[in-house]
Amino acid sequence: MNNNTLKVNIQKKLKEFDLNIDFELKKRGLGILGPSGCGKSMTLKSIAGIVTPDNGVVSLKTDEEIVYFDSNNKINLKPQKRNVGYLFQNYALFPNMTVEENIAIGLSKNDDGKTVSEMIKRFHLEGLEKRYPRQLSGGQQQRVALARILAYSPDVILLDEPFSAMDTFLKEQLRIELVNMMKDFDGFYIMVTHNRDEAFQFCEELIVLDDGKIIAKGDTYDVFENPGKVQVARLTGCKNISRIEKIDDYHLKSLDWGITFEVSEKISPNITHIGIRAHDFNPAQKDDINVMDTKNSTKLEMPFEWEITLANGLWWKREKQIHEHEFELPDYLKVDPKNILLLEE
Repeated sequence: MNNNTLKVNIQKKLKEFDLNIDFELKKRGLGILGPSGCGKSMTLKSIAGIVTPDNGVVSLKTDEEIVYFDSNNKINLKPQKRNVGYLFQNYALFPNMTVEENIAIGLSKNDDGKTVSEMIKRFHLEGLEKRYPRQLSGGQQQRVALARILAYSPDVILLDEPFSAMDTFLKEQLRIELVNMMKDFDGFYIMVTHNRDEAFQFCEELIVLDDGKIIAKGDTYDVFENPGKVQVARLTGCKNISRIEKIDDYHLKSLDWGITFEVSEKISPNITHIGIRAHDFNPAQKDDINVMDTKNSTKLEMPFEWEITLANGLWWKREKQIHEHEFELPDYLKVDPKNILLLEE
């Protein structure tokens, strides 16, 4: 897959905003993270050929280049010609077909049935071959939908919020299964989600989308570690965000929490906010750097963590064991200068 590239550069005028997407995927897995209604699914549908952009190009380069869409050259391949697998949120199985018939739907008439039995085995669907979708659990339906996609060896798999309709237990199980399945898949896959854990778990590269525009893109770990913008920090799960007033190159005052902080990076003029992730506080002494007292804090016990809200509104999450029910709050907390995120509006 070394020189394989999926290029997507598309524009489409929508009712709420203009969709403007431009990326090149060279690694296998891309996550598109963003709030509901920001253009994530529309991007997938444009790649699959279900929706036609107003302008742009969508192409896949493997041994040769296949142009799916090119507005200038009037190219717009039908979805069936693109060899792209699309996993819809509701799986879109044919209700009047059995599991094996659903899996076989995209295969050529000459297929001897070997592919279907391989997929039945690979997706642990033995014993369910003659059942109809209504007789399957959500997890089994998802496995059938994935088996149907992988049966015809697509070049690209598009996953549209694949876990949104599931309860937590099933979600965890299927996430692990899907991670393992994608390891065996040789092409590109793109997952659309508004869940930061899914994006982090599945995807080597990440795009953050807001109102149809890319507001961050890069290696997934980098985007989480250095979100750069307020909205990106929020979408990657940063709970503490405050407006700031710059004091000097390495010191600022948080306007929302009333604390002066030292930071490890020079504060450029376009920095308007800071972010502190809720796990990044540590017990401290009164005269440490970036220290705050914990007087009048509220403590909320969860099964595996304490959620502590300081009087100034800062939020600290501290891990705990399930059988631990007592926790002595330290008098002071601190945050390392390098863990303070400098953010632009």
